[in-house]
Amino acid sequence: MSQSMLFLSIFLVLTTLSQWTTAIPAVRIPNKPHIFSETKHYPLPNLGNVQAHDPNIVELDGKFYLFKGGVHVPIHKASSLDGPWQKIGTVLDGPSVIEKQNRTRPWAPTTVQWKNRFYCFYTISKNGVRNSAIGVASSDSIDQGGWTDHGAVINTEKGPLSDMYPLTVSNAIDASFIADQSTGKPYLLWGSYWHGIFQLPLADDLLSVEDEERLDAKHLVFLPEHKVKPQEGSFMTYREPYYYLWFSHGKCCGFHKGFPVMGREYSIRVGRSKDVTGPFVDKSGKKLLDGGGTTVYGSNHGLVYAPGGIGVLPENKHHQDIMYYHYLNTTIGFLNSDAQLGWSYIEYDDGWPVARAKASSAPSRANYTINLMVLMFVWVLVWIVR
Repeated sequence: MSQSMLFLSIFLVLTTLSQWTTAIPAVRIPNKPHIFSETKHYPLPNLGNVQAHDPNIVELDGKFYLFKGGVHVPIHKASSLDGPWQKIGTVLDGPSVIEKQNRTRPWAPTTVQWKNRFYCFYTISKNGVRNSAIGVASSDSIDQGGWTDHGAVINTEKGPLSDMYPLTVSNAIDASFIADQSTGKPYLLWGSYWHGIFQLPLADDLLSVEDEERLDAKHLVFLPEHKVKPQEGSFMTYREPYYYLWFSHGKCCGFHKGFPVMGREYSIRVGRSKDVTGPFVDKSGKKLLDGGGTTVYGSNHGLVYAPGGIGVLPENKHHQDIMYYHYLNTTIGFLNSDAQLGWSYIEYDDGWPVARAKASSAPSRANYTINLMVLMFVWVLVWIVR
């Protein structure tokens, strides 16, 4: 009897220590040569179990809120990153107040909590044009809705401020947000293809840029030697002592018209700086303004294709840093509507992020305490039985 209890104790401890995550099953399909990377250098993503292109996730009170491009900017909610996801509403009640094309289906939302209110930056644009805008809506509650659409923060090609540099040369899409850790000053990041990625300080209410008479913009990411400049989808995080500038590099979509040479599809890249305004450099020391960028995650296993639309959930008492993104599963399809939510844990090697399928093997203090209590309980039970 005591031997049986010993086996039971071992089983309970092992199951308590386990930190398994759901990953793509290792299903193989025939691949066209020189298109789908077979590399195993990157882990298969943990499954979000929801279709999403350019996802944005906010973690609040133990719940996850997913914002994604689509009609009126859909909002989904789940208790776990692997779902199930329940649609709880939309950011906009109807078309955006910005009078440009595609007003009913904004792109690439980014939602942040700022001074007890939520702000959702969204993109109004159309493929291949610069007549774009980044708008913003705000609400006191994600769950309760009641979003107010405040209209455009910046415009390119047409609209207020579009005649001022760098709005004269950039494309106002793919907004993201960061606050200076020392001063608290908020910043807006944006940009795609046309001259890369830029940054501007925002007014304290996040509804406009600071000092509209003189835009204090910083150029952050650029490909000076290339005619086509496929850098977009920026996201900035802070992990002492560095700011990390994440972005997507390569062809994102339109694969129904054909595939690029392997390696020229979307991948997730990063640079870092000790200053929120840069300059940012990659692991080799190359400036992002000179075409640099260290690849953190790319196509892999012949199954994951063109990952991008990056976001990062910062470490808290429940998990370490988590990188989330969309990707195309080669067994499903290659349209934007086929894009899947995936996510990976992040570990840091000499201060540089590395994608992992599973959480760090070192249990947290809370998990260690629980494991120890379970072990003590089981051994006391064994002693009583004996």
